[in-house]
Amino acid sequence: MEQNELYPIFLKLHNLNVLIVGGGNVGLEKLSFLLKSSPNANVEVVAKEFHLEIKVLAEKHPSITLTRSKFKKKMLKKRHMVIACTDDLKVNKKVYDLARKRYLICNIADTPDLCDYYLGGIVTKGNVKIAISTNGKSPTTAKRLREFFEDVIPEDINQMVENLNEYRKTLKGNFEDKVKKMNEITASLKSKE
Repeated sequence: MEQNELYPIFLKLHNLNVLIVGGGNVGLEKLSFLLKSSPNANVEVVAKEFHLEIKVLAEKHPSITLTRSKFKKKMLKKRHMVIACTDDLKVNKKVYDLARKRYLICNIADTPDLCDYYLGGIVTKGNVKIAISTNGKSPTTAKRLREFFEDVIPEDINQMVENLNEYRKTLKGNFEDKVKKMNEITASLKSKE
């Protein structure tokens, strides 16, 4: 059986520089997805034309820059990650090849072979965030799982996280003792009763 070998991480996009090449519907989708989880993400969107809703998002988020231009390789300087989503496969491939030469992680929309990472489904409830991946095979399944988890995870889960964080600060002893105590307190979360 095939196994998902992707390594999940949670990036602080307000500390990184992201480039999106493409200002159409897919560019809007990618930008919206980033901003939903990271409303202060540092993103520059480069395109000859911009979808109206991309302009609206840029007005609402001061950390978004819109650059009306065709893609140039110098635009990859001082970047951490890149998303290419133009309707020109040659441009997307060029972005990918240049990003790889600079050791930048890159996502070419709808082209899994040219992706170092995927943008999966995300569930956010306060400080609790769950990422869902289908290994790029079925975004629809990730969407349905996201909807399921949004329904079953209680809205007040964040209060529990905050309470446990405050309690954790009061614990004395070594790391092993603290872990043992926190495990005892949270054991009921995995109870099947």
